[in-house]
Amino acid sequence: MDTETVVRTRRALHAVAELVLAGPQYRSSGTIRLRACAGGFATSVEPQLRVIGAELVAPGQVLSLEWTTCTALGAALGLTIGAPAGLYQDGPGIAADDAVEADPSAARRLAHCFALGDAALRGLFPGAEPVIWPEHFDIGVTVGEVNYGVSPGDAFRPEPYAYVGPHTFRQGEFWNAPFGAARTIRELGGAIGVMAFLEQGHRLAVSN
Repeated sequence: MDTETVVRTRRALHAVAELVLAGPQYRSSGTIRLRACAGGFATSVEPQLRVIGAELVAPGQVLSLEWTTCTALGAALGLTIGAPAGLYQDGPGIAADDAVEADPSAARRLAHCFALGDAALRGLFPGAEPVIWPEHFDIGVTVGEVNYGVSPGDAFRPEPYAYVGPHTFRQGEFWNAPFGAARTIRELGGAIGVMAFLEQGHRLAVSN
């Protein structure tokens, strides 16, 4: 699949995650934490919303994300959409009235990355609750002042990747990114590789 389609889809899903899920959830329930779910991602509390592939699923409604705007989605759901105010500076850079274009195949690929990350993080840190953060649209946990997770891609790297980000700078061959270490999902080859990379990062981070 071409990178442009994946990036366009990722930015569209990021916009929906921030403006339609996290923002209304924060105003209703006081949290911006989203979670992975089968086929995509979802709110963690009210309002109960899920993004499955290239569709937004609400009680009694299924809305296409292939061509729409967050304003139109909010109107269909009866929600006041918008980012969580005053919590962070980054985001998808898409306004509520901008076009959202999610390709179904690319959306399924990105959902698979969240599922890989969720499974690997739960396997490595039993009892952890991985969070999809609407600021950077990645799934992660923080353990012992080290961030671990999987990103569907961003300005640093356009394709999905796993990362380990110690709060204190580390030196060595493993640490190949400004924030710590990163490897693409393609490079790691799937669930086993993601788990092994995160486990290695955890071992190196706690040993320094």
